[in-house]
Amino acid sequence: MNDKLHIRTAQISDAEELLAIYKPYIENTAITFEYDVPSIEEFANRIKTTLKKYPYIVAELNGKIVGYAYAGVFKGRKAYDWSVETSIYIRLENHENGIGRKLYEKLEEILAKQGVTNVNACIAYTEHEDKHLHNDSVCFHKKLGYKTVGIFHKCAYKFDKWYDMIWMEKFIAGHSANPNDIIPYPMLNC
Repeated sequence: MNDKLHIRTAQISDAEELLAIYKPYIENTAITFEYDVPSIEEFANRIKTTLKKYPYIVAELNGKIVGYAYAGVFKGRKAYDWSVETSIYIRLENHENGIGRKLYEKLEEILAKQGVTNVNACIAYTEHEDKHLHNDSVCFHKKLGYKTVGIFHKCAYKFDKWYDMIWMEKFIAGHSANPNDIIPYPMLNC
């Protein structure tokens, strides 16, 4: 089989397909602490809002969307502009084939062009894995060079269980004095 992976910017029209990827994570996992599946309109608005400043990208395998990744505000204060929070979701049947790595590599490449220095991931974690949460995401981020910087214990409740939250970070650029302003994603030629 000759599979072809293509990574591109998400479109508002992708909302329904991306929501179909995200929905099982909400309903069956503690990977996201969202309880209710958003409407297609709400999800489309999330894409639109993100794309005003940050990348929101999708991976297509043989023309079918199999995953997506995006960056967003780390904290709402100006001093944090060079840091972002990243998120990634892969269609469940497409795990373990390198799509996540390729999405994150592209995401980091774009963010570096924007002037971002730090990428941060907020990851659900449990000391005792269960049917709703394995710690695969922590392992995935470690393989990509992220380091654990903090753990919030028993801070989220879902599926009748308390879960921890791990913050991981990675530097994707140097930290210079007087850094340039972040270039909004729509202004890049990617």
